Amino acid sequence: MLSPEFDRNLVSPTSDHFAASDELRPLAHRLIPGGAHTYAKGDDQYPVLAPGFIASGTGCHVWDVDGNAFIEYGMGLRAVALGHAFPPVVAAAVKQIQRGINFTRPSPLEAECAENLLEVVPGAEMVKFTKDGSTATTAAIRLARAYTGRDAVALCADHPFYSYDDWAIGTTPMNAGIPQDVKRLTLTFRYNDLAGVEALFSAHPGRIAAVIMEAEKDVEPARGFLIGLRDLCHRHGALLIIDEMITGFRWPQRSAQRHHGIEADLSTFGKALGNGFAISALVGKRDIMQLGGLDHDRDRVFLLSTTHGAETHALAAALAVMKFYREEPVIETLERQGLRLRVGVEAVAAHHGLQKHFQLVGRPANLVYRCCDRDGIPSQTFRTLFLQETIRRGILAPSFVVSYSHSDDDIDQTIEAIDRALSVYRKALETGVDAYLVGRSVQPAFTKRAMPPKLAAV
Repeated sequence: MLSPEFDRNLVSPTSDHFAASDELRPLAHRLIPGGAHTYAKGDDQYPVLAPGFIASGTGCHVWDVDGNAFIEYGMGLRAVALGHAFPPVVAAAVKQIQRGINFTRPSPLEAECAENLLEVVPGAEMVKFTKDGSTATTAAIRLARAYTGRDAVALCADHPFYSYDDWAIGTTPMNAGIPQDVKRLTLTFRYNDLAGVEALFSAHPGRIAAVIMEAEKDVEPARGFLIGLRDLCHRHGALLIIDEMITGFRWPQRSAQRHHGIEADLSTFGKALGNGFAISALVGKRDIMQLGGLDHDRDRVFLLSTTHGAETHALAAALAVMKFYREEPVIETLERQGLRLRVGVEAVAAHHGLQKHFQLVGRPANLVYRCCDRDGIPSQTFRTLFLQETIRRGILAPSFVVSYSHSDDDIDQTIEAIDRALSVYRKALETGVDAYLVGRSVQPAFTKRAMPPKLAAV
């Protein structure tokens, strides 16, 4: 459903489309560092002419505070795999809310939800729930350090975000406030580079507690890489941690580990597990996980203990999500609709002669795009232009990550809008982008120096 305010043939958009957003932005920036509570949702990640605030959503459709309607992709940073306000999930959460959400003793839902989640994760035997991915991955790192008695960890540098905690963010350009001694404890390697990981173990003998990575991002694992990595970790006395925040409930068989036939020692899930409700989990083998419990004679690990970590409405939502996945072809739908989108977008890109300038990468259920300039170099400016032109046509797409709610008609409308957007992209390559782009470019998510975005259209 395209906004009636957006004329498909508009030569240039105006700020009038986003008057309410523009009025609210200064207040948000005065009260909230960066104007948003998630960096990926910040103003610097979007063009000047973009919706600043989303008021509501149903399925894959969202409406901003100005009443503009968009078909959304990315779906809440991949957290909403079924669709916004998805009825079975909302109903389960609301029913539980009416019974209370936080008690002084555990809810039986904690065991039920743990049992259901363990069906998805090969080799896992115990679960701890929390609210976000960062706390889950940090708990995995602490547990690995306690289990192995080592301090250093190694993370895959091609998968740049694991946690907002020091051990991970210290490897990014936004590492202000993190002590050098902490930074030194985190090593990095490249995806599919088994020799590189071997070199890390050789250079730091007996020091690496764990290797953490996603099983797959936008590049498939090379043959034997995942199994070889696990064997390499165990040979050197380290644990393998697989971050499944994105791949969980989006990859075939609901888990990249199951899909690729690999068992991690510890793994983390979240995002699609709650279809937008705040729930994530650390899962793993019993002999490791139990260090956070009572049934052992070693020093105890303060693993995860959060007031809101097992709120019952989020557990109920997760149970409804997992039930829906068991009964309906969710994964198959995500793959099919993602493939329909990929085929259509690549066809219109080829029609405009932009195969080297606009490319899709990743699995069909988790597509992202690359925008390149005239020389084929990745360009934030051309990414901004593409976002601007798709927003004008009722598409909000920081990525092309689909949901179960994206219909054939939604996909076809999107392809039509992208066709028109790429027509502008082609002209910008030929005559210069300045004639088409309104305002400044978007910025990389991890930027060392602050570059305040202009809050109003120019």
